[in-house]
Amino acid sequence: MKTIGLIGGMSWESTAEYYRHLNEITRERLGGLHSARCVLYSVDFAEIEQLQTQGRWTDAGEILAEAARSLEAAGADLVLICTNTMHKVADAVEAAVSIPLLHLAEATADAVRAAGLSRVGLLGTAFTMEQDFYRGRLESSGLDVSIPDSAGRAVVHRVIYEELCVGVVKEESRAAYRKVMDDLVAAGAEGIILGCTEIELLIGPEDSPVPIFATARLHAEAAVAAAQLA
Repeated sequence: MKTIGLIGGMSWESTAEYYRHLNEITRERLGGLHSARCVLYSVDFAEIEQLQTQGRWTDAGEILAEAARSLEAAGADLVLICTNTMHKVADAVEAAVSIPLLHLAEATADAVRAAGLSRVGLLGTAFTMEQDFYRGRLESSGLDVSIPDSAGRAVVHRVIYEELCVGVVKEESRAAYRKVMDDLVAAGAEGIILGCTEIELLIGPEDSPVPIFATARLHAEAAVAAAQLA
């Protein structure tokens, strides 16, 4: 297998899930004692979150670009940014290395299309839901993407940063997310993209009336498939 490079720590709660997914998927496909060949560069999320809040995306992009360069130097054959929001700086990361970047939005769009769906609701941080860097990728792949109303977006964003990123899972937050998803489905969504890797800590298939697309798992599946092309 090729070596998978992971830019993680945003938050480490979901990066731990990436590591689990990569190894479980590899074992499922190859059997026995097989596990994923990978290298992890984990950043300090407090620093990244501050740059996000201040709108200093160029500075944040350079931190992730340096992480990608380190992964390439360590022998990675491809690189993943283990967070949806920081794909805002994907171009800077991709330009910093000669190995391919496996884009999370593209892996997600492929999975939605493979399921035969085209109209999806998107949950994520406010950056991911409201800005074009992620939604635009989905829409350019032929998907019709809807997001929650302003109140719903505020709830989804707050729970991510104040609870899930620090490992807190609350039943009342799960209920609030279910309401947001129900509203998206009522407006025509055929599926729900969990466009923040931490949301998978809170929401599972049983919480949605339509199929959900768990982006950390989908990203890991795409990475293992790419690594097995060696």
